[in-house]
Amino acid sequence: MNIEDALKRIEELEAEVDSLKTKLKKYENKSLGGRHKHDKKWQQIFEEWSDLYEKGTPISEIMSSTGMSRRTYYRYKAYYDGLHKIKGER
Repeated sequence: MNIEDALKRIEELEAEVDSLKTKLKKYENKSLGGRHKHDKKWQQIFEEWSDLYEKGTPISEIMSSTGMSRRTYYRYKAYYDGLHKIKGER
């Protein structure tokens, strides 16, 4: 390989690096998406749910006031029961 071939290869590699940097920028500020388990919004809804649950509010009323599905209600209940089991309550 002579010097001209080496310089040409360097230019090709620099172009490839620039191309890859452009592709990388697309991902730098990208949201990872998906549900973030137990984020602030989740905690707020869970606290509202647990207050209603502890007062003995009927399931249908809790679901309608919080806007959650039956499945979500029972997920919260399982989480709630798990917390109290760990604490030695209930």
